[in-house]
Amino acid sequence: MALRSRRRCRSGRNFPVLRVLVVDDQDLFRGGFAMILNAQPDIEVVGEAADGAEAVRAAISLRPDVVLMDIRMPNLDGVAATAQICDRTDAKVLALTMFDLDEYVYDALRAGASGFLLKDIRRDDLVAAVRVVAAGESLLAPTVTRRLISDLVRRGQPVPRLAAKLSGLTERESATLQLVARGLSNAEIAAELTLSEHTVKTHVSNLLSKLDLRDRVQAVVFAYESGLVVAGQSSE
Repeated sequence: MALRSRRRCRSGRNFPVLRVLVVDDQDLFRGGFAMILNAQPDIEVVGEAADGAEAVRAAISLRPDVVLMDIRMPNLDGVAATAQICDRTDAKVLALTMFDLDEYVYDALRAGASGFLLKDIRRDDLVAAVRVVAAGESLLAPTVTRRLISDLVRRGQPVPRLAAKLSGLTERESATLQLVARGLSNAEIAAELTLSEHTVKTHVSNLLSKLDLRDRVQAVVFAYESGLVVAGQSSE
């Protein structure tokens, strides 16, 4: 688990804060994001990095909860850095890009990123995004979800070793995974399966644990690559 910093509130009590590493090769963006996040009482920017290689070293050393990761950088790009950070730490990665249809975004998601943000994001949305991802949720725009699913569909045949893992899921967990892969929210899944949102949240948590997946983005990838969901089942 990532180490949590603690700040002292007015009552004198310490409370945990989210540790964030900001990665961008442009000083203006990096400094701006850091300033916005540091202004929040429950968020602390524990480090900054100007390229992917530096980001990997910082993530391993500082153990942040969330890494705000620019995709296009020198030395080691954000995709490769994301893969290494997700493989070697428990940090959640939020990919940063100038364009919502940036092809590198899909590579970053497959590498383990929990979502992506446009660099012109509003201040409040940036703060909310960090909190959402730190809580274990994914953050994707509908256009990116559709493109990611389409890309996975084009890959073709299921991966046998992934398909074998499906036997460990209950019927309800399997049905929930199918709906997650279609991009449905917990509320929408609850309506579809006639369950409470709390029960759906439990199913999602269980299936992620059983399949050793980081979050819902990885669940979408798994559902398609395992063959659980096939072309024609996704909803636009």
